[in-house]
Amino acid sequence: MTKIDSVAQVFNVYTGYLYFGDDALIVMKGRMVEYEKILKFVKSIDLSDNNLSGEIPKEITSLLSLQSLNLSDNLFFGKIPEDIGDMKMIEVLDFSQNQLFGGIPQSIADLTFLNLLNLSNNNLSGRIPTSTQLLTFSSSSFVGNKGLCGPPVSENCSENGVILNNGKDEEKGKGDGAEVDWFYVSMALGFIVGFWSVLGPLAINRRWRYVYFHFLDYLGHKIWWSLR
Repeated sequence: MTKIDSVAQVFNVYTGYLYFGDDALIVMKGRMVEYEKILKFVKSIDLSDNNLSGEIPKEITSLLSLQSLNLSDNLFFGKIPEDIGDMKMIEVLDFSQNQLFGGIPQSIADLTFLNLLNLSNNNLSGRIPTSTQLLTFSSSSFVGNKGLCGPPVSENCSENGVILNNGKDEEKGKGDGAEVDWFYVSMALGFIVGFWSVLGPLAINRRWRYVYFHFLDYLGHKIWWSLR
């Protein structure tokens, strides 16, 4: 049981770590009221600009009604919870100015109501998930993470020395390689078929050779007289 002074303090801090609880004692106007299972009704949490450390509790993703979460300017490390995409109602998400590392979970692309995202100044790396919603944010949402690549940042993702763009260029590159191979194969086959279609009969049939070279001789003389 946790004693707090306001609903906004449902997440309390003990010894510099973020503590997760599912019930609370709330003091309002001198009255102490006990609430159970209240976290599902929390709409906004702002714990920015403190000295909080440790990993972001994965249980935070169970706050399905949460619309704003600000944990910026702290000392959080570790990875962003993989189930961050379960918070379907989230509109504001600010994890900037921490020490988070690893990749951005793919599930973050499922946050269709997200209109403010700030993951800047961490140690995040890897490809930024692709979604219509994430492409609406500028590179400033991801600045200060040297390992991130893909839109909207300027760094292109690379794999085995091949420049990629969130996986699309990789598939395109593979497709282009296949097309180039078939192009040369087709060209070689076309040359062989054309060569033998024209010269094959000439090499075999003597009469055809005579007619062919006679025609070339006639054509050569006609061109020569037309140029005089």
